[in-house]
Amino acid sequence: MKAILGKKIGMTQVFAQDGTVVPVTVVKAGPCVVVQKKTAETDGYSALQLGFGEIKAKSVNKPAAGHFKKAGVDALRTLREIRTEEEAEIGQTIRADVFAEGEMVDVSGISRGKGFQGVIARHGQHRGPMSHGSRYHRRPGSMGACSTPSKVMKGKRLPGRGGNQTVTVQNLEVVRVDLDRDLILVKGAIPGARGALVTIKNSVKKA
Repeated sequence: MKAILGKKIGMTQVFAQDGTVVPVTVVKAGPCVVVQKKTAETDGYSALQLGFGEIKAKSVNKPAAGHFKKAGVDALRTLREIRTEEEAEIGQTIRADVFAEGEMVDVSGISRGKGFQGVIARHGQHRGPMSHGSRYHRRPGSMGACSTPSKVMKGKRLPGRGGNQTVTVQNLEVVRVDLDRDLILVKGAIPGARGALVTIKNSVKKA
């Protein structure tokens, strides 16, 4: 599995060869550095730990500084482990050209937080009667049985915080790769606010 870390820049649109307008999300993809390599023999699984983003060496704590020193790389802001069988050496740089135009990818990120929401906004439930005296306009609904089981069942859809969860959008097309500026243009929308960290992997399901 190929993968790269990036920062969401925002959305724009580009023109395809036939003149159609394609909405795209621009991602500052890499450069990422391989900081650690895990193998099935020593760790029980195969993975690569990628580092992304510049940071001053004095801004990391001692354990992190020792980790980077052991790998022989400069301090990096973000570390993420990617399960992959791909061969790579510690210190190797992965850039935007790991993906090519036309490839299908999966993009993961933290969705935008929406704060506290009721059940209508959070779960799409229907409202109650709006007539005068109803007293049941936007409430969550029945909590279940009475004396048995005498509790609210786990998984009951109730009000709470919306968003701010890991979301993966699958089967997005890579429209363009700009290696000079380390940019990948992905067709459609991806999770996260502007500046959010995202992970781009080659698609595991075919559309």
